[in-house]
Amino acid sequence: MKTLRIMMTGAGAPGAPGIIRCYRNNSERSVRVIGCDMNAKIPTIGMLDAFYQIPAAKEPNFISSVLEIAVAENVDVIQPLVTKELEVFAKFEKVFSEKGIAVCISPLEHLEIANNKGYLLERLKENGIQVPKYVKIQKVEEFRGACEELGYPLNAVCFKPTVSNGSRGFRVIDSSHDDYRQLFNEKPNSTHINLESAESILGSRDTIPELLVMEYLPGEEYSVDMLVNRGETLCAIPRKRLKMNGGISTWCKVEKKEDIIIYCIQIAKELKLHGNIGIQVRYDNNNVIKILEINPRVQGSIVCCAAAGVNLPYLAIKQAIGEEIGDIEVKWGTEMVRYWKEVFYDIEGHAFAY
Repeated sequence: MKTLRIMMTGAGAPGAPGIIRCYRNNSERSVRVIGCDMNAKIPTIGMLDAFYQIPAAKEPNFISSVLEIAVAENVDVIQPLVTKELEVFAKFEKVFSEKGIAVCISPLEHLEIANNKGYLLERLKENGIQVPKYVKIQKVEEFRGACEELGYPLNAVCFKPTVSNGSRGFRVIDSSHDDYRQLFNEKPNSTHINLESAESILGSRDTIPELLVMEYLPGEEYSVDMLVNRGETLCAIPRKRLKMNGGISTWCKVEKKEDIIIYCIQIAKELKLHGNIGIQVRYDNNNVIKILEINPRVQGSIVCCAAAGVNLPYLAIKQAIGEEIGDIEVKWGTEMVRYWKEVFYDIEGHAFAY
């Protein structure tokens, strides 16, 4: 096979090193990996064959900049890692296909549902798929009433913006939570907040983003990495999230959970997503699995699935360029533990090893 030229955006993301290893360890062909990122200095610089700094997805020259690089590098396929870029790529997918460049992306109309947590829960609920109890609000004055409607203070609740990613804006309100213990025994990265503090923060602005106030799901949390073909699931691999830091898994384990797999297959079919997608789920008080959110892209800990025998990022690339996927076999029970590693830059901005 000829060398495959892969462009990845978000090349400085925490999960990017593992995804680059997925590209390299494909056992079929050599690859050239072209990384792009908004930041000039990224930790994966030494893992890439080429790197380019690009504008943010909201900038008017985002697509033209990416296209120029892709054409110059003779790129075969683009795999976006950044949530905010997905809908932009979907809008301009034809611009790339006309140049013979495939993009690993779901159709725009389906992304618009998956990327808005309010639309997502409404759509699933309307079609008989179990979702957490929730109230959608747009005013600070509605916040306390929404919490009480969901059973607070007897029951814990949580809230988050309908449009966000990476745990931004997510907080848990639990009247039984010990703030004193948190202050002196936990690092300052807890997602817990009391009701009065939340109201004070939200009330400090004239307007707030649309929020979902939801029942808090206290059970085990799983992130499900999937490969989907226009809504039909080719593979679904649940990963138990054993430890997290800032919403990113630092310890996880691949487990065969049939109830989760069946549940996620239903969701993927309803939303007709395509390629690599991730669905985050959690058990409620009655051990019923319910969705938290969808990442309609490669997830940052998907390398755990590759170590378990299923190289999902590479399989999505094969799918995008029209190649057969072949048989899939999962090594259930595979665990992943992450560690820190450094990259150094000199005063002129050149990366070096130490």
